[in-house]
Amino acid sequence: MASNNELFTIPIPALQSHVGGSIVCTSPAPQVYVLTWSSPPDNRVTPAFCTALMTALDAIEFAYPPGVVVTTSAIAKFYSNGLDLSLAVATPGFWEECLYPLWRRFLTYPMPTVALLNGHAFAGGLMLAMHHDYRVFTGVRGYVCVNELEFGAPLLPAMSAIFRLKLSARRYRDLVLEARRFDAANALEAGIVDAVGGLDEALKLVADRGLIKKGKTGVYGIMKAEMYREQVALLDARGKDAADPDAIRDAEKRRKGRGAKWVREWKKSQGGKAKL
Repeated sequence: MASNNELFTIPIPALQSHVGGSIVCTSPAPQVYVLTWSSPPDNRVTPAFCTALMTALDAIEFAYPPGVVVTTSAIAKFYSNGLDLSLAVATPGFWEECLYPLWRRFLTYPMPTVALLNGHAFAGGLMLAMHHDYRVFTGVRGYVCVNELEFGAPLLPAMSAIFRLKLSARRYRDLVLEARRFDAANALEAGIVDAVGGLDEALKLVADRGLIKKGKTGVYGIMKAEMYREQVALLDARGKDAADPDAIRDAEKRRKGRGAKWVREWKKSQGGKAKL
């Protein structure tokens, strides 16, 4: 994305197979802060990415006047292709100490946030965008999708609830139980995004809704925390109150084991007459 008036750059350190990258903050209009990330090849949400993005959000809040934060990607094909799942699973505390704090930061950020989707936003990438206040989809390329069904990863409560809070039950079903891919026009019709276009459309949304002024009174983030209190509670959950992915999988494995045992016993009770 073309940029002007660069304010700062936050590096994204290399991590295992990820080469790293950077997040560049520019200001294309007064008090509009555009965070443009680049973490080749597809902007995976890794621990290093989360830390860099949290640093960028802190820099804007504490070093600049209140305004609006816009996030987007320098990689034309991808806003974000989601988590590196194997890395996430192998990183102790990834959800509670890294991913969820980032989502919570966006959800309760003390000024308006706009996700400018310039390409694919899949799975965790779309979840990140959903924790913004507004979404604009360029419409040139890409889809938004929750495709965990396709690769067999259950949605944890904090992953699922953000869609339940912000979308209709019908669209929630289409996203999660069908893994449907929405292009820009369909995403707009479904209420997943608020507008179709590029940076100009995002700036128009900011101007039309008077978003620059919303953070000036100091209660914007507090009001969002109350609005989304159910999601905040899920993101803050720790210990016995937090969902355990391994426990969820183990419970499902036990359930299927009981089912297999039932079938064996049922077939035996039928004297071999059951046709299965």
